[in-house]
Amino acid sequence: MARPATVTIDLDAIAHNYRVAKSQAPARKALAVVKANAYGHGAIDVARKLEAEADGFAVACIEEALELREAGIRKPILLLEGFFQADELADIGRHDLWTVVHNQAQLDAIARADLPAPLNVWLKLDTGMHRLGFAPDAYRAAYRRLKALPQVRSLTLMSHFTSAEDPASPATRHQLERFERVSRDCPSPRSFANSAATMTLPEAHHDWQRPGIILYGASPFVADPEVQAQLKPAMTLTSEVIAVRELRPGEAIGYNGTWVCEAPTRVGTVAMGYADGYPRQARNGTPVLVNGQRSRLLGRVSMDMLMVDLTGLEAGVGSSVEFWGRNLLANEVAPWCDTIAYTLFTGITRRVHRRVLG
Repeated sequence: MARPATVTIDLDAIAHNYRVAKSQAPARKALAVVKANAYGHGAIDVARKLEAEADGFAVACIEEALELREAGIRKPILLLEGFFQADELADIGRHDLWTVVHNQAQLDAIARADLPAPLNVWLKLDTGMHRLGFAPDAYRAAYRRLKALPQVRSLTLMSHFTSAEDPASPATRHQLERFERVSRDCPSPRSFANSAATMTLPEAHHDWQRPGIILYGASPFVADPEVQAQLKPAMTLTSEVIAVRELRPGEAIGYNGTWVCEAPTRVGTVAMGYADGYPRQARNGTPVLVNGQRSRLLGRVSMDMLMVDLTGLEAGVGSSVEFWGRNLLANEVAPWCDTIAYTLFTGITRRVHRRVLG
């Protein structure tokens, strides 16, 4: 019998979530962001599911793009970090990839390149993230130079929000104003909306949206149930109870005894640990579901196992345990682990059995 740790991916849920993103601005286009192996959901599976309706895909780097091309994906693929070495440009042209240009070295490399075909370039403006992109005072010059190059077929203008998931943050308004001001003199299609802006900021929709985390069923607005209600969680992480202990008051559980029983406690050991991708930093009390009944984590997460509270539950050896998914949202679990849903999804390792539905 196989170890019961299982991650189930619901591709129909991802397709539903893409349609939700598109419905926010039906006349606009949307790149499905599938970087980091589609946030742990399987980039090839997700791209194949969405290819018939997605306007294109976005990945971090050329390795991720070529994996999709080799799997037969023909829709546009944008490299969100652009290229790292000039010799990647030949493959970018050969495989008809789109590339972000965010610094002068990339621009100069394109100007020197002998390409099999001109490129579709997305020119990135730094509106306040201060991570990638041309500064506003250099952006127009970069636009004019790229516009004049025979190596460039088309230009799209883009930037990235720092705090769109925080409606109270003034940074979003400042970034929007900066993007509008700088791009006014650069007539080209534009793209600014990430997941949060796609769902709640119509003035940022422009020509291309770039939904990411919402494709996988997690709202960027953790405290706002309205957005979450429109989405379907696509990943469910489960395992089973493999042993049961009856412990007395005063007995400690797990490494370093971080949980001490205050009353008689029925404890279930579950085949799941940090080697599977469950966060080691998950605190005592982190919610889990046992046979659909709400329970909690007890003690420190081990490499291959963890313990949950079975006191008062109808459960025993073989009982199912859900760590996050359709019935227990990753956004509820993540704060108990001092993290966000993104890292829960991307952390699942290959040793967890994988089921793909839809």
